[in-house]
Amino acid sequence: MPRKFLKRYLPTAADVRANRSLNFLGARLHDPNLWHLNRRSVSIAAAVGGFCAFIPLPVQMPCAAIASLMLRCNMPLALALVWISNPITIPPMFFFAYQVGAWLLNWPDNGLSFEFSFAWFVEQMAHIWQPLLLGSALCGIALSALLYVIVRVLWRLRVGHRWRMRRERRLTRGVTQRPG
Repeated sequence: MPRKFLKRYLPTAADVRANRSLNFLGARLHDPNLWHLNRRSVSIAAAVGGFCAFIPLPVQMPCAAIASLMLRCNMPLALALVWISNPITIPPMFFFAYQVGAWLLNWPDNGLSFEFSFAWFVEQMAHIWQPLLLGSALCGIALSALLYVIVRVLWRLRVGHRWRMRRERRLTRGVTQRPG
């Protein structure tokens, strides 16, 4: 995985510790596992961020932070991946989640017309909350599992590639350095 790329853009543990608004977390914030960039930490953080991105309420980032504290995975990455759902991607994501939930619940098609406004969402929530929550939960679980597997596989492939390259360099160095 691009460890150097992640280190360049993610905040350091010292940056977060210096943030006074996070002092209420105390010693839990000093857990080194929250800042490590290893296969376990990054893959679990990807799963946490992917799942929390499908929470249809404005509590995605606090949920990702609490989950990363509980699972002891890379918190900055989990929080960054929550932004998969941003103002541009939220409408198609939650419409798809609603469709999945309506299909699973065998919900009748009531000719629901979508309007991109908060007032419409609040007005229609009484009618769409069940399929939306079910679809969001299932889509979140599916995305979470997919991201976990992808990160694990890509990380393993990258490590294997680096080992092969290192071995080839050692072999070519050994061939060229032999006394003739």
